[in-house]
Order: sequence, then C-alpha cells, then structure tokens
Amino acid sequence: MTTPRPTGTARPTDAVAGLLLAAGGGRRLGGRPKALLEHRGRPLVEYAAGVLRAAGCARVHVVLGAGADAVRERARLAGCVLVENPDWEQGMGSSLRAGLASLAGTGARAALVSLVDQPGIGPEAVARVLGAYVDEQTLASAAYDGVRGHPVLLGAAHWAGVAATATGDRGARAYLRAHAREIRLIECGEVARPYDIDTEADLGHLQ
Repeated sequence: MTTPRPTGTARPTDAVAGLLLAAGGGRRLGGRPKALLEHRGRPLVEYAAGVLRAAGCARVHVVLGAGADAVRERARLAGCVLVENPDWEQGMGSSLRAGLASLAGTGARAALVSLVDQPGIGPEAVARVLGAYVDEQTLASAAYDGVRGHPVLLGAAHWAGVAATATGDRGARAYLRAHAREIRLIECGEVARPYDIDTEADLGHLQ
C-alpha cells in the first residue's frame, strides 16, 4: 500500500477505527469507480487508506461497491478489512451503514469516517480529528474556515442514530445537523483542501 508520509502527531489506537467510504460509481465521471482513479501512480483507494494509517488509525475498514472485484485485484490494501456494499447504488448512506455495521464486535469505540474522493485531505488534518477522541460519546469533525467537512469522528454511542438517518447521498448529514451543538469542530483549513473528485474537471486535482 502506498502510505503518505505521516505529518500528524496522533498515535495508532485500537479505540478508533478508520472507515473509508469508497463505493461510489463515478456517475459524473462516465461510470469510472472513484476507488480506481489513479493518484500518485496507484488507485485512489490505496492512497486514501494510507492517509488513515499515516494519521494513526491502526484498524482501517474500506467499504467497496462499484468495481469491487477490480479494486481487490489492483489496489494494495493488505491489513485493511474490505467491506462490500451490494447496495452502493443507493448512495453514500448505504455505505456508511455497511461500514458501521462491520465495526460491530471489533472493540472499536469510535469511527473516523473519510471519503475516497478527497485526496486534498492528508494525514495532518486526519490526525487532528483523530486527536479529538475522548470516548464513545465523542462527536467531532474537521472544519474548513469554520464550515464542517470530512473526516468525521463518530463515537460508538452515535452509530445507531447515524445508521437510522443515513439515506441516499446524505450520509451522516441529517444526524450531524440534529446534533450540531455536540460536535467539536477541528479547524483544518490551513493544512488541507476539501475538494471532491466528482466531475471530469475535478480530475485535474489528481497527480
């Protein structure tokens, strides 16, 4: 696995699992699975999983969907738990539910959720959010100039509520909006760029 150079200060912990959502089919990219887009000479999913590891996540679960067989074949994801979401076409909410369900019984007390199509968010920003972990009640998120973004840290006490409201491409948005006062925002605007790879024009961000 291509692992970005660690720039954060967080240390690996079994309490927080990295949860990478990488099931998207790239509808506006001509149906190219986002996980398989090339970045720094390797599949984007490999880079994104490496960011979570470099930030301090000892355990990483990767939710696959579109092109899952090809991802397994091409991406070096040794040590990651690969979770296949057969309902990936229903949107990010289904992948978030599948990912959280995969953490049941693992001993994880929180999930650090990141998206495969945000390569501008590197280990330093992810480590900052990871460092906000306290216990199962933790609810924290990266912020960019004060605006909430990814990654998001969900303590296990919130998983059931998130899963119950995660539909379509909204992910945890509805739950986080309802619990806005509980969220600790971690400013990361000076160390990361939260752009998404959604369209052909966005491909220029990849290297």
